[in-house]
Amino acid sequence: MHSNMNTKRRMILKGGFAAGAVSAAMGAGLLSPRSVLASWPTTAFESKSVNAALKDILGSDQMSASSDITIKAPDIAENGAVVPITVSSTLPGVTRIVIFAEGNPTPLTGSYDLGTGAKAFISTRIKMGKTSNVVAVVKADGKLYSAKKEVKVTIGGCGG
Repeated sequence: MHSNMNTKRRMILKGGFAAGAVSAAMGAGLLSPRSVLASWPTTAFESKSVNAALKDILGSDQMSASSDITIKAPDIAENGAVVPITVSSTLPGVTRIVIFAEGNPTPLTGSYDLGTGAKAFISTRIKMGKTSNVVAVVKADGKLYSAKKEVKVTIGGCGG
């Protein structure tokens, strides 16, 4: 019991220190919520189709299928509210990875900018309302490439 108490105390202290660091960064002007929200692609995340979201977030919906993109996702998701997805690519010059769940009312689930030389690898959890394809779009050397994988959802995560 004593060990459990120490663990909780450490977690509370770490959380307090982290909150203090964020507050200090905001106070110093190093972190601005306005600048983050100003660049948020609201239209893309509210788009009702993959093509519309692609045009909003990447400026084009013209892409080529690529076997150099790997999507790891369960064949059957027991709970659509939490579906683990991993996207990786061996394409050179990857600068962005975008993930869609085609069957969702708003299919764009995430967009990730990668720095120069970063490994093209994203691991996340998405929400899926029903059985559909998960589509990964990778921007590499200014061109768009895609791959898809069907995920069967037994209990929907978007209110289903």
